[in-house]
Amino acid sequence: MNPRLDLLQPYPFEKLRALLAQADAPAKDICPINLSIGEPKHAAPECVKTAMVGALDGLSVYPPTKGDPLLRQTISQWIGKRYGIPAPNPETEVLPALGSREALFAFAQVVIDSGKDGIVVCPNPFYQIYEGAALLAGATPYYVNSDPAQNFRCDWATVPADIWARTQLLFVCSPGNPAGNVMPLEDWKQLFELSDKYGFVIASDECYSEIYQDEKNPPLGGMQAAYLLGRTDFKNLISFSSLSKRSNVPGMRSGFVAGNAKLISKFLLYRTYHGSALSPVVSTASIAAWSDEAHVIDNRKQYRAKFDAVLPILEPVLDVKRPDASFYLWAGTPYSDADFVRDLLGKTAVTVLPGSYVGRTVHSVNPGQNRIRIALVAPLADCVEAAHRIAEFVKTR
Repeated sequence: MNPRLDLLQPYPFEKLRALLAQADAPAKDICPINLSIGEPKHAAPECVKTAMVGALDGLSVYPPTKGDPLLRQTISQWIGKRYGIPAPNPETEVLPALGSREALFAFAQVVIDSGKDGIVVCPNPFYQIYEGAALLAGATPYYVNSDPAQNFRCDWATVPADIWARTQLLFVCSPGNPAGNVMPLEDWKQLFELSDKYGFVIASDECYSEIYQDEKNPPLGGMQAAYLLGRTDFKNLISFSSLSKRSNVPGMRSGFVAGNAKLISKFLLYRTYHGSALSPVVSTASIAAWSDEAHVIDNRKQYRAKFDAVLPILEPVLDVKRPDASFYLWAGTPYSDADFVRDLLGKTAVTVLPGSYVGRTVHSVNPGQNRIRIALVAPLADCVEAAHRIAEFVKTR
């Protein structure tokens, strides 16, 4: 067996199941509300379902590893329009993927040279795929704590020069999971300069890019930042995106990677053997999804309505604020986050995720400690009911 498998920590939801098994059983007359998992619950777009049904003959065809040419072209055009940059070359700078999760993991296996004692830098808290991908590729993760005083941004200047010198890959997540913060252009400039100096690759996880608060101010993307800073070849940069959150189709497993042509070429070579190609059925449905913005605008409207309804209930009792983007609330708790989540379930039948489960203790601090992640994915009425239960629970404590 691969000995590196022993380095993997339990996934947050495995830990959550073990924790909740210790909770008192909630009253039987209380309807459970689960806000722990970032799984969209809004309806999948009709245009996507119609396209998928009409493409079922594609089940009889092997999919090309490089992806359907029309899908690559559609993604390229979407990137250009969304970020106000020249559309990337669909032949050399775009590659469809089975969602961002698969692509993020696989990309680390392409970039990391396990024989060089490499380091993978990532934010803390973080999406656990970053850590697992680094460990299984033979690298060592290095965590950069988020700072609540700076809107949960990471201070990349705190990373020592000797760490950057060994860094092969940097994961960034903007909008962030779990805090929903958006990385500003000045941070991108700093990271690009560090990448030029030390030679590491930047993997920009942007799966929450289309869930944001201000319709006139969409989050800055990695390729957009590169273009604004004159890096038109997207040197050392690959961006990852997905339809899961944008279009409420997590079960479809469809996304893309885009950026530097040399990196895309190497990734394509790896995937030729890795075997991750989108079915023609999924490709056709994905073309329909990327081509339609009406359902995405409505999606954002539904999430904004939840924030508008829930925040006035929670703000008086918890340290919480409206995020820049994503569908999460990253709320402070009055005592241990794990104990809070366990007690909350027993008293209210509401499930949220302990913040410490998505972070690691670095410099004696786990930046997720005494915080919870609340995923506003349930219907509006359920989110409001859950907020009232949480608020009452806090008051009675």
